[in-house]
Amino acid sequence: MSERYDIAIIGSGPAGLSAAINAKIRNKSIIVFGNEDFSNKLMRAPKVDNYLGFYGVTGKDLKDKFKEHISSMDINIIYEKINNVYALGEYFTLMVADKSYEAKKVILSTGIEFSKPLKGEEKFLGRGASYCATCDAPLYKNKTVAIVGYNEESQKEANFLSEIANKVYYIPMYKCKYDLLDTIEIVEDKPIEIVGNLKVEKLILKEREIEAEGIFILKDSVPPSELVPGLEMEEGHIKVNRDMLTNIPGCFAAGDCTGKPYQYMKAAGEGQIAALSAVSELDNK
Repeated sequence: MSERYDIAIIGSGPAGLSAAINAKIRNKSIIVFGNEDFSNKLMRAPKVDNYLGFYGVTGKDLKDKFKEHISSMDINIIYEKINNVYALGEYFTLMVADKSYEAKKVILSTGIEFSKPLKGEEKFLGRGASYCATCDAPLYKNKTVAIVGYNEESQKEANFLSEIANKVYYIPMYKCKYDLLDTIEIVEDKPIEIVGNLKVEKLILKEREIEAEGIFILKDSVPPSELVPGLEMEEGHIKVNRDMLTNIPGCFAAGDCTGKPYQYMKAAGEGQIAALSAVSELDNK
């Protein structure tokens, strides 16, 4: 049996890190999932003037202060992408590609994905469309697949998948020097639509079409409604109450994923509330 944490925090932006430090101060065992830069949005900010006490700083400056703070509290970030969260009564199971974690409470601080879903993406989820290449790779042995990659990390999944699939097309949604195996065909084009009958049959791009039995859309995070089955959404955001509790008992949310304004101060405050609410439930029980 895997270790069961008091609180699992998904996301390492201001909301997630605020939740982490407040839970840690109250002596709860925590695990935080995120990325090395904490938040891509934070790293892209040229100047921050509305974070109390830190004005006229860059996003990177703020990120460095965050890192200094959590390091002083011995809080580490797990650089793994959570693909599914299942509520199992007394605890939650968090699924990664080839393993799982357990926690009594969960705080979702995944931010918000500003890119719109491809046409047909939601329709064909589970029928050839997927958000995790390493999870579903065995289903595509000796088959043709296409990967729409929104970040550099998706290249690792493409390389892994190329060892199983017969043919892999890689459509990058960013610019960089690609570290892909020679067997992978890079297609620099704009994906428009996923089409098929009962299952995925092809990916329509602006300049061409690719026939494929599997389409993988690899972003920084899985859409909340797909991440947590049964999670209630409202106008594209996770619906929460004033305690940052979602409609699923024990599952909280904080930050941009809960709605506007998309501000670091708001996110940090909500992260604190979510952590204190989760701690209160644990202590009362």
